[in-house]
Amino acid sequence: MFTGIIETLAVVENIEKYQENLTFTLQTALAKELKIDQSLAHNGVCLTVTHTNHKDLYQVTAIQETLRKTNLGVWKVGDKINLERAMLIGGRLDGHIVQGHVDEIGICTDIQDEQGSWLFTFEYSPHSNNITIEKGSIAVNGVSLTVVNSQKNRFSVAIIPYTYEHTNFHQLKVGDKVNLEFDMIGKYLQKLAEAYWKK
Repeated sequence: MFTGIIETLAVVENIEKYQENLTFTLQTALAKELKIDQSLAHNGVCLTVTHTNHKDLYQVTAIQETLRKTNLGVWKVGDKINLERAMLIGGRLDGHIVQGHVDEIGICTDIQDEQGSWLFTFEYSPHSNNITIEKGSIAVNGVSLTVVNSQKNRFSVAIIPYTYEHTNFHQLKVGDKVNLEFDMIGKYLQKLAEAYWKK
């Protein structure tokens, strides 16, 4: 379980393919605190640490199912990745409840410089049952954000300077793919509504 509050960035140092899996080697100062089998959110994707040199490098592996549903398959050496360790019981929930289970990939369609903030717009599949609501929560590349301009299969988020600099939002471009995890409460309500209307 995560909160969507990014701790730091990691840089992709190496990518190895074995059968249908990809193993990523990442560099971050956080690596010295990581343990094998620890869960860590990478751009909002919960992955297990499989190796660490206890200095600044560690490894995780993404299987085919993960690659199919997330943007990990387009990662390149040098990319910056948002990192968050699992939340501590008893800690503050500063963002919202994020599971690290990506629902689908979104596409950045517009970036507006608002002279002190940035407005990013994303689109997602019109065929999915995922929804956003105005002022609701969503995780974009693992970052807990508030939805503005909620529309069918489209929404925007306003990014403050701190978030822009301390996450990989500063490297996003129009056309980039991002990982979207929709609000868990909203997903349950959507399922309940579907079941009700099928009666």
